[in-house]
Amino acid sequence: MYTIHSDIFPDGTPVDGWFHNTSIPELTKLGKQYIITDYGIHDDGRIYTDNFQKLIDLVYNAGGGVIVIPHGTYMTGALFFRQGVNLYIEDGATLMGSDNISDYPVCKTRIEGETCQYFTALINASGIDGFTLCGNGTIDGNGLRSWKAFWQRRTWNPDCTNKDEQRARLIYMSGCTNVTVAGLHICNSQFWTNHLYRCSHVRYLDCRITSPSAPVKAPSTDAIDIDACTDILIKGCTINVNDDAVALKGGKGPFADNDPDNGANERIIIEDCTFEFCHGCLTCGSESIHNKNIIMRHIKVDSGYNLLWLKMRPDTPQHYEYITIEYVQGKIFNFININPWTQFFDLKGRTDIPPSSTEHIIIRKSNCTCNVFRNIKEAPEQYTLADIQIDDNIIEEIGTPSDKTKHTGAE
Repeated sequence: MYTIHSDIFPDGTPVDGWFHNTSIPELTKLGKQYIITDYGIHDDGRIYTDNFQKLIDLVYNAGGGVIVIPHGTYMTGALFFRQGVNLYIEDGATLMGSDNISDYPVCKTRIEGETCQYFTALINASGIDGFTLCGNGTIDGNGLRSWKAFWQRRTWNPDCTNKDEQRARLIYMSGCTNVTVAGLHICNSQFWTNHLYRCSHVRYLDCRITSPSAPVKAPSTDAIDIDACTDILIKGCTINVNDDAVALKGGKGPFADNDPDNGANERIIIEDCTFEFCHGCLTCGSESIHNKNIIMRHIKVDSGYNLLWLKMRPDTPQHYEYITIEYVQGKIFNFININPWTQFFDLKGRTDIPPSSTEHIIIRKSNCTCNVFRNIKEAPEQYTLADIQIDDNIIEEIGTPSDKTKHTGAE
């Protein structure tokens, strides 16, 4: 089914064999099964947060196992998974989040590059080693109410921030290792869809991640936000969201590189995926300090805005290096976009612009139609650009009166 790769990361580091193990755990291998309808949870439109959480705790205290969601739609607020407790959602089954923000407690968490008090997600996991979310069913954030409220608030206050409209993420994992999310449709998040913070060895396999861009736009519903993480594989996924598809985070602010809560993203592979509508297929930022050894390859794109988008914040020190994109086919608005990003700009009293840099970027062996081939702004007072190689691509740039051109060599 998949392309087999045997490679190295862009800086020459070997790709660990972990990245080539794409097996999806079978239900029978996840431990004792606990079917939710046997524990007082019903498909009747009521919120069953307490019942769900009691079941999670029961499975944990019994030594672990898998919670099974059968056919139907089951509603809940924030859930907190524990070590050894997995989740399997059957075909035709939906775990749906409450659209009442009071069902998501406020706690110390991580959001938009900062550690702060904010609302929990629908599915929360912290410090778990070995966690599986899989099946052929759906996790639905039930976000319509919050999207409408966001746009209404923006009409009243055009300067409102993304956090001002109180809304929950769909999945938040912090400090987790050896995680597999597979086969699921993950959709309609109120805020970010999947948020990984300080996680390692996480696989997203064969998932479909969606949020609408019409008739009501789902604001800031990034598909997968990777925040100070290492060793992440996104493979065989289809993404269609009204924001960035894969966004590399890690921190923001004029002294973000000295904040122990922040960190780099390293060794990320995105392959064999399809990107439908999105703002950026692979985006660095806008809250990011260091991204290294990033590969995106064998990708199909259709109608997104940016293939590679580097959001260069003038209020944050950023270092983007060793990023390789190859074997991309389809249509995109901007093939590569590197520009200053000033949304919610705040130097917090710092008098100089924190220096940033981007180097060792390779985009090659791709065949795309785009409106703009190189949307790159030089801003030496803010950042430096070096060793950006756009090699051996066939690019039809339809936004300017140019013929189809095969671009070779470093540009």
